[in-house]
Parts: sequence; structure tokens; C-alpha cells
Amino acid sequence: MNQPASGVEELRGRCEALKRQLSEVAELRPGSLVERYRRCGKANCHCAQPGARGHGPCFSLTRTVEGKTVTHVIAADGVEQTRRQLEEYRRFRALVHELVETSERLCQTLLATPAAASEAEAAKKRGSRNSSTARSPAKSRR
Repeated sequence: MNQPASGVEELRGRCEALKRQLSEVAELRPGSLVERYRRCGKANCHCAQPGARGHGPCFSLTRTVEGKTVTHVIAADGVEQTRRQLEEYRRFRALVHELVETSERLCQTLLATPAAASEAEAAKKRGSRNSSTARSPAKSRR
């Protein structure tokens, strides 16, 4: 499963491109926007007629926060903005997913590359870089 160096560079380039796209994410919010029509319960109202849709539409945004469902009513003039924010959230999630997948492939490729394996061996042979070395007599007097 060894990929040439160009594969590594391609994966690194894709990771960098995804990070740039993530830095450009606009306002976002999770949840589901629902359009609802309601019946008021008055017998003489138009919504009580058979086949009537009811009053509305009214919009609500629902999402889960700490295991509980939270619903916010969205005013009619905020519906398009909310739709854009929801779409931006979906785009954000897709970018993050792709970044994680690409990074995972890059890490696997680096581990499978002979140069990476020989580098790891060389590091083992060198030992710890933090080990103390013997000081010369001139340095130890200071």
C-alpha cells in the first residue's frame, strides 16, 4: 500500500485546502427547520373545515442540546437566513468529515512509506534528545 511521495503531497495539499475552506465558514447552526400549520380549536374558524391546512405557516427550529430537544420559533422574515445557516452547518460537517478521512489516509500513507519507517528506526537508534551530555570542565565551572 505504499504510495509515492506525490501521493503524500497530494493528501497534504487536500488537507490544507480543507483547512482553508473551514476557515471561511460563515454563520451556522444545527437543527431542523419545520413548517407547521395549526388548528386554533374554534368551531367556526376556517381551520376547522374539512381539508383545511390550518393557520400558518409558522416555523420552528428543533435541535438536541445535552440530550434534550430544544425548539425555537423562527419569525417568517428569518426563515431564509436560518435555512442558509443550516446549510452552512451541513457544509461544515461535510468538510470536517472529509478532513478527518483525508488526514487518516495521510497518516496511514506516512506510516507505510519506507522513508517514514527508516526515520522511525533512526530516531530509536539516536535515543532521547533530552538526555544529558557530559559537560566540559569549562562549562561546569560557571
